[in-house]
Amino acid sequence: MWSILLSSNTQWVLLSTTILGIAAGAIGCITYWRKQSLMSDALAHAALPGVVIAFLLTGEKNLFILIIGAAISALIGAFFIQWIQTSTRITEDTAMGMILSVFFGLGIMLLTVVNRTAGGNQSGLDSFIFGQAAAMVRSDVNTMLFLALFVILVIIIGFKEWKLYLFDPSFAKGLGLSLTWMNVLYTTVLVTTIVIGIQAVGVILIAALLIIPSVSARYWTQAFKWMLVLSAFFGGIAGAVGTALSALGKGWPTGPFIVVVAFFFFVISLIFGKEKGILINYLQFKKYQKQVNIVQLNTRIHKKGVE
Repeated sequence: MWSILLSSNTQWVLLSTTILGIAAGAIGCITYWRKQSLMSDALAHAALPGVVIAFLLTGEKNLFILIIGAAISALIGAFFIQWIQTSTRITEDTAMGMILSVFFGLGIMLLTVVNRTAGGNQSGLDSFIFGQAAAMVRSDVNTMLFLALFVILVIIIGFKEWKLYLFDPSFAKGLGLSLTWMNVLYTTVLVTTIVIGIQAVGVILIAALLIIPSVSARYWTQAFKWMLVLSAFFGGIAGAVGTALSALGKGWPTGPFIVVVAFFFFVISLIFGKEKGILINYLQFKKYQKQVNIVQLNTRIHKKGVE
């Protein structure tokens, strides 16, 4: 059973999901600080119709073409979210929820139509719902690796700009940094991360890979730099371990295993994290309580001495 992990194809898939996890953790950290965690979930669900339409137009399951379709669909979803927010009295989170539901419903409807056509049920498009990394071929792995490395490089090269964009946009604008182009770049790398991860993790669970590592990292540090590093680390480990576990079974979906591993790190961080972790908070409370008891005892002793 363990011999499957030694095969060349499995190792390539492990590498790609590890890099994907690193990219998702990094961009997820930026999404966390922008307070747009739901945006990743909305765009992930909005990508599904694009996958199915791309397959209908080409008649083949080419990951690069499906990614282009998913990206176009997700960007259209992002445009509608922005348009609804600016043109109506509907709030951003409500707009995200609407687009998430409508686009995902459309995607499921189209997927049902495809599966009922001749040869459609052999297309393997169902793997885009929960993810199935084992179904990827070498060309799929190469595409995922290239785009994930692109996302990581964009974040590393523009690290200073990302800090200004997130924490002091007014100062960034004063330095000549275009906030419009930074918004475009942010949306581009976010959509890229989502669309390359939907086959491995699935449209339903890719948002978890963006959100959970960043939340876990927040329990260990307050510094943006180290939170970014830790978030990428948690995402990479979750991608690798989750993929390895799913590869040991026959037909086990990859996404749920990756998310469960990511959640395990979250639980560890929640309990033992040095920044507001449950254990640290408890120890600090007990220390404070002990200090208060000492002060109260000294006060009573002092009053008795005075009397």
